[in-house]
This record gives sequence, C-alpha cells and structure tokens, in this order.
Amino acid sequence: MNKIGIMGSGAFGTGLAATLAKANNNVVLWGRNSDHIKNINSTNMNARYLPNIKLPNNIYATSDFSDLNSVDALLMVAPAQYLRETLKSFDLKNLNCPLIVCSKGIEKSTGKLQSQIIEEVLGNKQCAALSGPGFAIELAKGMPTALTLAADDTELGASLQSMLSTEALRLYLSNDLLGVQLGGALKNVFAIASGIVVGSNLGESARAAVITRGFTELSRLTYSMGGKLDTLNGLSGFGDLTLSCTSKLSRNFCYGKQLARSGNLNPGETVEGIDTALITLKLAEKYKVEMPIASQVALVLSGQTTVEIALSELMKRPLKSENIT
Repeated sequence: MNKIGIMGSGAFGTGLAATLAKANNNVVLWGRNSDHIKNINSTNMNARYLPNIKLPNNIYATSDFSDLNSVDALLMVAPAQYLRETLKSFDLKNLNCPLIVCSKGIEKSTGKLQSQIIEEVLGNKQCAALSGPGFAIELAKGMPTALTLAADDTELGASLQSMLSTEALRLYLSNDLLGVQLGGALKNVFAIASGIVVGSNLGESARAAVITRGFTELSRLTYSMGGKLDTLNGLSGFGDLTLSCTSKLSRNFCYGKQLARSGNLNPGETVEGIDTALITLKLAEKYKVEMPIASQVALVLSGQTTVEIALSELMKRPLKSENIT
C-alpha cells in the first residue's frame, strides 16, 4: 500500500484523492484552510468544491505540512500562478519523494513551466507531470479516465505510472515533460476561444475551426520551445484540447462563453487560461511563432479589443496554406 500526498484540497486535488484512495492507497490531502480541512475529515466530503460526493475513509485531510513528510509521492495541485509562492512557504528540500505537477499553466511573470519552477526553487528534485482530459467530478465518481504521465527520467516515470494507475485511472507514459505541460497549459487559451464562439452563437463549424487551428498554434509554440509534436497528438495535447473546448465542465470554456454574452472580464473563480493567454502572447513573440487566435484572445482579455473586432480580424487575415510550420 502506497502513501500518496496531494498538495491542494480544491476540486481536482480532491478528485485525484478519491480515485487514488479507492485503489487502496493511503492519501494525505493538504490544504491551507484549517476549517475547510476539518470539515472534510468530519464529513468525508468536500462540500465546497465537490458537494454530494462521499470520499473514501482512507483520505486524511490536513493543514499541517509535516504530515506530507513520509509520503511516497507528492502531487502538486496548487494553481499554477501560486506554485512558486507555495514552494517557498514550506521546507521541501528534505522531502525525499518525487513531485508530480498536476496544475496546468505557465507562470505569467517568467514564462516558466511548473517543473521549471520546482527545479529553480528546490534544485534537482525528481519531477514528473500528470496531464490530459480529466475532470475532478468524474475522477471523484470513479468514472474511467485516461491521462498522460510525463517524466524525463523513464525509470521514474514507469515507477509512478505503476503507483498511480487504478482501475478507473489509466496512465500513459511519456518522456516529454516539457511538451506535456505545454499542451495542458496552452489548451486553456483555446478553450476560452471556443467558449467565445459558442457564446457569440457562431455555430459548430466555427468551433471546429477554432479547435483545429488552435491545435496548429499550440503545436507551433510547443515545437519551437523544444516539445515533441507526437506528444500533442495524444491525451495531453489534442485529447485535452478537445474536451476543454467542448464541455460545460470546463471552466475556461464556460468563462469564454459567459464573456461573449455579458462582456464581463471578471471570472469570479480560478481560470488558468486568462494568465496563460497573456504570457502566451509574449512567448509567441519571443519564439517568433504565429498564433493569431491566441493573440486575439489575449487582446480581448487585456481589454485592448472587443470580441466582435477580434472575430473580424481573424476572418480578414491573408489567405494561406494549411500547415503547422
């Protein structure tokens, strides 16, 4: 029996905790808010983020970071923009277990991926990333889900794949740590774009165009930054993009849809694609990559243009051949 730590007691952290606990792992679920943590332990539910979902008894929620000292693996589910702050808040250098990045985003102030932040703050820690098309509520209910587990060290990846796979959670192994993280982060930008299309009542053909051309843009930047195109053809790339661009369970999609209908830029909750869109625009410029859809999304989110003008600009672009490079 493994002891698995999860850093982040929100919806996705709790969903992962539930599916891993059902596979007879002991799970330590850490969160900052002590009242929230006490409520999880007393009710075996996370009423704030996953109401009406009963959690297995072998999940122990805690706000004491020392409870994570003896875990066999630590899943990092803190929002991407707060990972650096979280890492600096605790002494993790003596933590002798692999760290698995589970949040999807790019640090807006530096353009760094989550594994790069871990390396910068903690030094040479064993690091992996878990990404792909999976929603917290479906994980918590034990519904079949397939994700990608990436690690530069293939031996580490194989060990974690075996440890974290369950009857309901099937993990596929990748050695493209950079590509898997970029696929998970960048797809949020195009999920917002897809939501804008739906919220603007532009039709399913337009949404299909956004998904397909969005995948092209995502692939261009990932390849230019050193990721592998083959990676993006899998769960962590096209799989995650498709789900996030079409499902009402996707916060990024729902935000884009509401934005188009109300014009309100305030999401009211964590929507990783907002910060990712803004840093993506800078990365596209840095790597000299053409990303017209992502660029227009960033301009809308920063208040520099309107949805109507952005759509018009995209449709008026010069005609060209269809390719990634």
